[in-house]
Amino acid sequence: MATDLKDTLNLPKTGFPMRGDLVKREPERIKHWESLNLYAKIQSKNAKGETFVLHDGPPFTNGDVHIGTALNKILKDIILKYKGMRGFHSPYIPGWDCHGLPIEHKVSRQLQEEKKVLSTAELREACAAFSKSYIEKQRGQFKRLGVLADWENEYRTMNPAYEAVILRTFAKFVEQDIVYRSKKPVYWSIPCATALAEAEIEYKEIASPSIWVKFAIAPGEKKFRTDKSVFFVIWTTTPWTLPANLGIAVNPEFTYVEIECGNESYMVAETLAESFIKDCKLENATITNKHSGRSFEYIKALHPFIDRQSLVVLADYVTADSGTGCVHTAPGHGVEDYQTGLKYGLDIYSPLDDAGCYLDDCQVPGELVGVSVLETEKGSAANKKVLEMLTQKGALLQLKKITHSYPHCWRSKTPVIFRAMDQWFVSLDKNGTRAKALEEISKVKFIPAFGENRIRGAVETRPDWCISRQRAWGVPIPVFYDDNKEVYVDATVINAIADKVEKAGTNIWFEQSAQEILSGITLPKTWNAELLKKGTDTLDVWIDSGCSHRAVLQNKQNLRWPADLYLEGSDQHRGWFQSSLWTAVVADKSAPYKQIITHGFIVGQDGKKISKSDGKPLTADLYVNKYGADIIRLWLASEDYRMDIPISDEILNHIAQAYRTIRNTLRFQLSNLYDFTAKDAVACDRLSPIDQWALKYTASLIEECTQAYDNYEFHKVYQAINRFCTSTLSAVYHTILKDRLYTLAPNHPLRRSSQTAIDIIFEQLIKLIAPILPFTADEVFSFAKSEKDFIGNSILLEDFAQADKSWFNEATVSEIEQILGFRDRVNEQLETLRQEKIIGQSLDAKVTISGSMSDPLFAILKKHAELLEEFFIVSQVSINETKETPSITVTAQKADGVRCPRCWRWIQDLHEGSCCPRCNEALEAIKPN
Repeated sequence: MATDLKDTLNLPKTGFPMRGDLVKREPERIKHWESLNLYAKIQSKNAKGETFVLHDGPPFTNGDVHIGTALNKILKDIILKYKGMRGFHSPYIPGWDCHGLPIEHKVSRQLQEEKKVLSTAELREACAAFSKSYIEKQRGQFKRLGVLADWENEYRTMNPAYEAVILRTFAKFVEQDIVYRSKKPVYWSIPCATALAEAEIEYKEIASPSIWVKFAIAPGEKKFRTDKSVFFVIWTTTPWTLPANLGIAVNPEFTYVEIECGNESYMVAETLAESFIKDCKLENATITNKHSGRSFEYIKALHPFIDRQSLVVLADYVTADSGTGCVHTAPGHGVEDYQTGLKYGLDIYSPLDDAGCYLDDCQVPGELVGVSVLETEKGSAANKKVLEMLTQKGALLQLKKITHSYPHCWRSKTPVIFRAMDQWFVSLDKNGTRAKALEEISKVKFIPAFGENRIRGAVETRPDWCISRQRAWGVPIPVFYDDNKEVYVDATVINAIADKVEKAGTNIWFEQSAQEILSGITLPKTWNAELLKKGTDTLDVWIDSGCSHRAVLQNKQNLRWPADLYLEGSDQHRGWFQSSLWTAVVADKSAPYKQIITHGFIVGQDGKKISKSDGKPLTADLYVNKYGADIIRLWLASEDYRMDIPISDEILNHIAQAYRTIRNTLRFQLSNLYDFTAKDAVACDRLSPIDQWALKYTASLIEECTQAYDNYEFHKVYQAINRFCTSTLSAVYHTILKDRLYTLAPNHPLRRSSQTAIDIIFEQLIKLIAPILPFTADEVFSFAKSEKDFIGNSILLEDFAQADKSWFNEATVSEIEQILGFRDRVNEQLETLRQEKIIGQSLDAKVTISGSMSDPLFAILKKHAELLEEFFIVSQVSINETKETPSITVTAQKADGVRCPRCWRWIQDLHEGSCCPRCNEALEAIKPN
């Protein structure tokens, strides 16, 4: 008979699928959003709302969307979906970084494999086509993640209008006289044949030769004894730079000593003498004469294998941390060396070509000409050759191996070199530019807070900005030269060229002559266009992306400058955040952002960063096609993105389980609203106590999540929702409700009360998850409205969750809270009965509670006695009031009577096979007329 009675139960009914099947279903919802023109509808809905502008940092268009890039885009999308539901006018213009080394590097390699040789103009066309192909690909991959954006008005740094803004910004630099050309050391990538910006450098461990080299004192120096050969000893890990040595730097404040060993005497800093003797394994060495470092200035030493002198100079940067206190100085191969060289009138000498090979310049020994300094797996050929020459000359005092951190090219992954060459620079200190940038940083809010110190430190220590690159795929530096290498650069002329570029793009620079480019432009009187030639350098691509705030925020409708928020990876303190700051401070006298959020990196189980340039196929598609976008979004939301985020299948499977908990929660709620409409709703002041309790927790959840969303702490949103679904709803509220929802008459006041509460909770919960789980929230929203997959509306067009204090009575909630706390004591007794095999399920038990009305908790239990069977999920509860009991006692035993075949409660005086009075009442209510 119990089986027959199943048809009389109010069993849950819904078409909302139990399984998400996200991989298959999410693409269908994307198409639906596009058919709705959902992004535009959100903007229209909030057109009069407060504006919030999140400015998109443009990803490089040189490959598939990496899982790290997906992290960035999803975080932005969560924020914008939340802001949209809060009524903010939050337009989102996505962008693409199209120029630069990463793209040219790939295209050039592909052309080499195909044995094709293209002109510069043809190479640029190939790069543009390559970039466009990945824009199309990445756009689709971003959409697959659930990202909504104004894709029709996206910005591209290679668009003519954008390129014109870059040139006009460069004109601002020229106008303020902070652009100059100079020969100084810059980072140089040998495989990529170009200068690199600091942001294009990454540091890796490298094994290098550690050598101690003797520089003999030049004949005629009277300061030293003549009965022994006296040497200054330098220590270096870059032997290949020794052909460019022009000096030896000592610290003027140090005391130096002579270390005698045999017929030779070595000059080193006193504090390093003992370690020097040990490192160089000198036997029977003695420390003798002392000298002031300052007294060495202008002494001449002899280069160990080239017929020239090395000047001893003074420098405060010489330390006693390691080495000898005598620093090998090559002004063409180091920033500090360069500054010292300028001070002492030394040549800025760098005898290398673009390929990193020694030049035949009449100074480099013949055996070195054409030898490469590039570090390979077998080491540097130049290092080996220099070591051979030092050994032959008897100048190599000691050779060891050392592992140390060294700058590498972010693209080729090879060690860079410092190489002096003519480049274009921006003076960051002239006109107070650096001071203004630091002042603006103090006005910006940083999340996390330590971001301010990071960018401040980078700005404070950054040398003048090398803005020239020896590449073809980029925006040209619009300068001209005559036959005497005289430079011609003018802000007005650059602005006029920008007007032409806005119409035709920067290709005109590579396709037209200088005379054609300058045609129709009013030139300064000192210029003779017929004698001029174009420069061949392009601008650092960080200027390209760094101008996005000017090209987009200042030129697109419905946006505003400065942006409310920039959000990128923490490496952008040295990159986009900083380049945007410099361009804004120079051109607009203010920072381009009010707030900066930085996130960490995706790391493997070993804690190491997973980079797309490592060759690992960790694309966003790889994970989305396995788990679905909503699970990837939930995973990223669950992590504190301010730190590095680990990824593994184990982690994602755990998140998938959390997702199923949320989905099953929504499915339970939706399935129990199948026969509920607005007319069935119960007034809040008439809701049953347990429903008021649940709504109180819902209100608290809304408050907690809203605050977390406002603070961009999405992991707290995840934690709160996960805790609410598992602990509040599944473990307590839903479990308690099942009896009344399934067995009471459809219109029973308690059932309608709970449906009213469930309806409220369901509506608020899907709004709370919508920014993070838009596919799932929108799907369940559609089923709630029409029992269909798709409707002409979206959850994302709804207002965000909002609590209502009228949902509950604080006193009632407090009483229910205490009863539920007491429930733990009851469960302990029930578990004992289970262990003893006396009962199977909790409905097989009856509970007896004894106590005195003087006990506040007992008074509450007695007040709500009619609800306790439901709360404790038992068949019978007896409340015994006694004056003798000092405190509440609770006992449990097997329930009396017979089990009702419909509700499974045990009832006294019930005939076998009959239903209990409560079920009979329900059956009577649903009986057909």
